[in-house]
Amino acid sequence: MVIGSRTILEGVDLIVKAGELVAVTGPSGSGKTTLMMVLAGLQVPDRGEVRLDGRPMSPGEGAENRVGIVLQNHGLVSILTAAENVSLPLQARRLPAPEVASRTKSALHAVGLDDSSDHLAEELSGGQRQRVGVARALAADPELLIADEPTSELAAEARHQVLRLLREHANQGRIVILASHDQEVVDACDRCLRLLDGRPAPG
Repeated sequence: MVIGSRTILEGVDLIVKAGELVAVTGPSGSGKTTLMMVLAGLQVPDRGEVRLDGRPMSPGEGAENRVGIVLQNHGLVSILTAAENVSLPLQARRLPAPEVASRTKSALHAVGLDDSSDHLAEELSGGQRQRVGVARALAADPELLIADEPTSELAAEARHQVLRLLREHANQGRIVILASHDQEVVDACDRCLRLLDGRPAPG
């Protein structure tokens, strides 16, 4: 992956099986976020491709319904409530209203935000917004869940809660790939891809 004259990613070959929780780690600027964006289909690599269940990832293949993403900056709509942010992607998929409501309520409960569902995103703390982002991704029940630093703003209890939810999602036969600089989070994963200057690093 080359941006301008700078090589951001090179020589990354990652195969993940259903049911795995995989960490991507490395120092700041190592290419973690770029790799997450490529895996989620939000950036197109100039070489190579991303396949899910053997099929190339592209909007035309319905990838938007197969992939969930937790963005590092949360990616919430500030003037919508927590519940509206979670339900918006479900509504875009034209799911029945009762199912949207049920999934939204269940996801917010799972991340401990029952009492904050009617709060605007801009009224929430950074940690709460992060948990809404996790709830939004989990509510869609994606085959592939990409999470970029999903625990960076969370206190210990909430961090463990989010990790448990990501593990449970993987245990359902899904693929979960998360980027993190937190060694405790990395250690909780099945295996780890370490990046250094955009390339896989040993160890």
